[in-house]
Amino acid sequence: MFKRTRYQFGWLRRKSRKRGPDVWVWVYRSTTPVGKRKENSVIVGSVQQYPAEADAWKAAEGLRLSINNPNPAEEITFGAVIDRYIREAIPKRRVTQSRYRSWLKNHIKPHWGNVSLAKVKPLAVEKWIETLNLAPRSRGHVRSMMHVLFNWAMRWELIPFQINPMNLVHIKGSSKREREPRTLTIEEFRRFIEHVSEPFRTMCIVTACLGLRVSETLGLKWGDFDWDDLRVKIQRSWVAGVEDDVKTLYSKKWMPVDPILAELLLQHKARSATGAMDTDWVFVNSETGKPYWPGRLQEHHLVPAGKAAKIGRIGWHTFRHTYSTLLRAFGVDVKVQQELLRHADIRTTMNIYTQAVPQAMREAHGKVVEMLLPMRKAG
Repeated sequence: MFKRTRYQFGWLRRKSRKRGPDVWVWVYRSTTPVGKRKENSVIVGSVQQYPAEADAWKAAEGLRLSINNPNPAEEITFGAVIDRYIREAIPKRRVTQSRYRSWLKNHIKPHWGNVSLAKVKPLAVEKWIETLNLAPRSRGHVRSMMHVLFNWAMRWELIPFQINPMNLVHIKGSSKREREPRTLTIEEFRRFIEHVSEPFRTMCIVTACLGLRVSETLGLKWGDFDWDDLRVKIQRSWVAGVEDDVKTLYSKKWMPVDPILAELLLQHKARSATGAMDTDWVFVNSETGKPYWPGRLQEHHLVPAGKAAKIGRIGWHTFRHTYSTLLRAFGVDVKVQQELLRHADIRTTMNIYTQAVPQAMREAHGKVVEMLLPMRKAG
């Protein structure tokens, strides 16, 4: 006769420490390979985090899932799934993790945390998301986060393998931009950089001529450049004052560097970083020894320059959009566009499956640089 595995709740203890506040400890029993019962304990959190024992019990539910897995969905709260996801599966990249934690903490957990997993239904989720005071695209992100959580619930065998119920949730306008991304014409870009002082002028030019994300520009080190073959490898990003990985594995690759752009960078090095080592940052704040904060640079340099040039408010991502627009205007092969923009999925560019030729990448990159920086090449 089939015997259902007993659900183990364990128990909580309040434990004092030599330093710091008391902590809540969740205790449970397990069976060793030789059949003996063993007592195990896991710290749930401090009494400052969970003043009441009831709060500590809720926080421990995610831990209980790990040892009682699989478990009927009626007995599991969605909050427990969230807690386990944060503990075991949330992405390691800091900027992504910060964004996910924000959606979970500020929107999903407050509403669904105490609801059993079995009662989180598509229509109810859809109606709830419609009430959120967020832009349509942000509502779409919340829905996508719910989709991720259900995928993990299936992977952990907390619910049967099935079509993800969040596939049935439709958010109006979530795939549409509220406004078209800002791009610059060649003339506007040239007028703009006349109002930007060094080293920020060079920073804007590098970002525009390589189509980089600002975090990748700030993450550049001198050792990333191969001056003999005129190329650079994007290897890291600088986000919120911390060195981090690039957005995707596809982002980490070699990019061509046009001779005009290479000369501009070497001039920047001679001007502000003579004797710099390969491990030194290309764009470093002399006061801190670390890269700048992009938000401050945008407000103090990009926005005023945009106003002075009479082209409106300019942000860092304007340069990446401009780069993409110029590539399309030149009729560059879509696969080459994908390679230069380093999109992980070609559908972000267009659904064409051909291999980009490195020489084609170099020629396309050179066209952009020559248009943005009209200088004659030596020889």
